Amino acid sequence: MSKPAAPLKGRAARLARLMPSTGPSTAARTPFVLLVVLLLGGGLITLLLLNSALNEGSFRLSELKRDTTELTDEQQALQRDVDSRSQPDALERRARELGMVPGGSPAFLNPDGTVRGKPTEATAPPSPSPSPTPSPGAPAGAAPDPDAPAAGATTGPSGSASPSGSVPATEPDPATVPEAENTPPPTSPGR
Repeated sequence: MSKPAAPLKGRAARLARLMPSTGPSTAARTPFVLLVVLLLGGGLITLLLLNSALNEGSFRLSELKRDTTELTDEQQALQRDVDSRSQPDALERRARELGMVPGGSPAFLNPDGTVRGKPTEATAPPSPSPSPTPSPGAPAGAAPDPDAPAAGATTGPSGSASPSGSVPATEPDPATVPEAENTPPPTSPGR
C-alpha cells in the first residue's frame, strides 16, 4: 500500500493553507449564499413596495390639501355672505321687502297674571305715493283696470289681499330701489 502523505513544511504549508481545498466545504457554502441572495432580493422588493406606497400616500395627501383649501375658501365666502346678510340694516331692508313693519310697544305679563304696559298696533310708515301717470298706451280718459286692486286695497307679498286686522304691507317700487339691491349676491371664485 501507499504511505500516507507527509505533512508539508515551511513555504508549502503556508501556500496550502491559503488555497481552498476541494471537497465538502464548497457544498456547505451554497445554501448560505442562496440565503443571502434571497434576503437581499426580498429586502429590495420590500423597499420598492414601501416606496411606491409612500408616493401614493403623498399624492393623496396633496389632493386632500387642495380640496381642503378649496372648501375653506368656499366656507369663508359663505360666511362673508351670511355676515353681510346678518347686519341690522340688511335685515331691516329684507324685512321691509317682505312686507314686515316695526312692532309697536309691547305689553308684558307679570308672574301674578297682571299686564304691564299698553300694547299698540304696529303701523307701517307712510310710503310716498307717486303721482298717478297714465301708461303711454292708454288713452287719457280710459277707465282703470278692473283686475287691478283698488287704490286703498293692499296686498301681501303673495299678491292676495291682506287679512283684516293685520297691518298693510307695501311693496317697494322697483324704480326707487337702489341698484345695489338688484344685483345678485357674489359667488365664490372658481365655482
